Amino acid sequence: MADPASYRPRPGSIPTDPGVYRFFDAFGNVIYVGKAKNLRSRLNSYFADPSSLHFRTQTMVRTAARVEWTVVANELEALQLEYTWIQQFDPRFNVKYRDDKSYPWLAVTWNETYPRVFVGRGAKRRGTRYFGPFGQAWAIRETVDALLRVFPMRSCTDGVFKRAKASGRPCLLGDIGKCSAPCVGRVGSEEHREIADGFCRFMAGDSDRIVQELEREMFEASADLNFERAAVLRDQLAGLAKARERNTVVLPETTRADVVGFADDGQQVAVQIFHIRGGRITGERGWIADRSDDRDLAELLEPFLLQLYTGFIYAGPALVRGLNEILR
Repeated sequence: MADPASYRPRPGSIPTDPGVYRFFDAFGNVIYVGKAKNLRSRLNSYFADPSSLHFRTQTMVRTAARVEWTVVANELEALQLEYTWIQQFDPRFNVKYRDDKSYPWLAVTWNETYPRVFVGRGAKRRGTRYFGPFGQAWAIRETVDALLRVFPMRSCTDGVFKRAKASGRPCLLGDIGKCSAPCVGRVGSEEHREIADGFCRFMAGDSDRIVQELEREMFEASADLNFERAAVLRDQLAGLAKARERNTVVLPETTRADVVGFADDGQQVAVQIFHIRGGRITGERGWIADRSDDRDLAELLEPFLLQLYTGFIYAGPALVRGLNEILR
């Protein structure tokens, strides 16, 4: 391993401006990317007494063979450039937040003529609405089973749907009332999409309004002496109540937030996020990362938020505007 003193910049050569720095190994590979409000102060800390450095930081500076830096106008530009370079070079000493397991999603294929609901894992697809992720697949499957009694939308695969359509007979779910059987024309595409929309509204946290609508319809049906319809609505309300019991109420019903918790033991960082919609926990997810330096938790939070909300933030000015909202 190299001696950090062999590539330490000359005294006074490092600017005091904000910027981004890169450590390279002997083969020219970027092994670490960092940012700083004051480049001189931050970089000088890497060349202090090795015994005072974090173990992983010691390993990094002894693996490196040179260091370079780039001056930027402000801290936000430094954060943007740091993120860009981490994505480009994938430095092995940077903290990488990785899922501690593959979490299941609840997905609705909204781009199909007859939207389908299913529980899955892996990458998201365009045209599909996702809810979650959730901690346990069995729990969300039970929730879906309860909701299909209220919102009998399609949940079968394309193969099952095509076979039922060709035979003119619905599958078992259609016979027991857990599917409106669009495959055999019991409902049209627009009516089925309305059912799917109600399902999505409930999962998005609009459960109180849906309950109020069903209660109003039930009382109207009862007043019109349509007791069969009122009994169906009563059973649907019972199904919604069962599904709502699975979502713990933690905050006022107007709350829509992502709550993030950090735990650090010096060697690893664990992160847990709870997605709260309508005051209820509708999803959760966890990450574990190996520490490579001695950054405090506030500094570790920035790259985590970037990774978490990457799907909503784009490069250039949009990235800067998005970060302003997230870090405000």
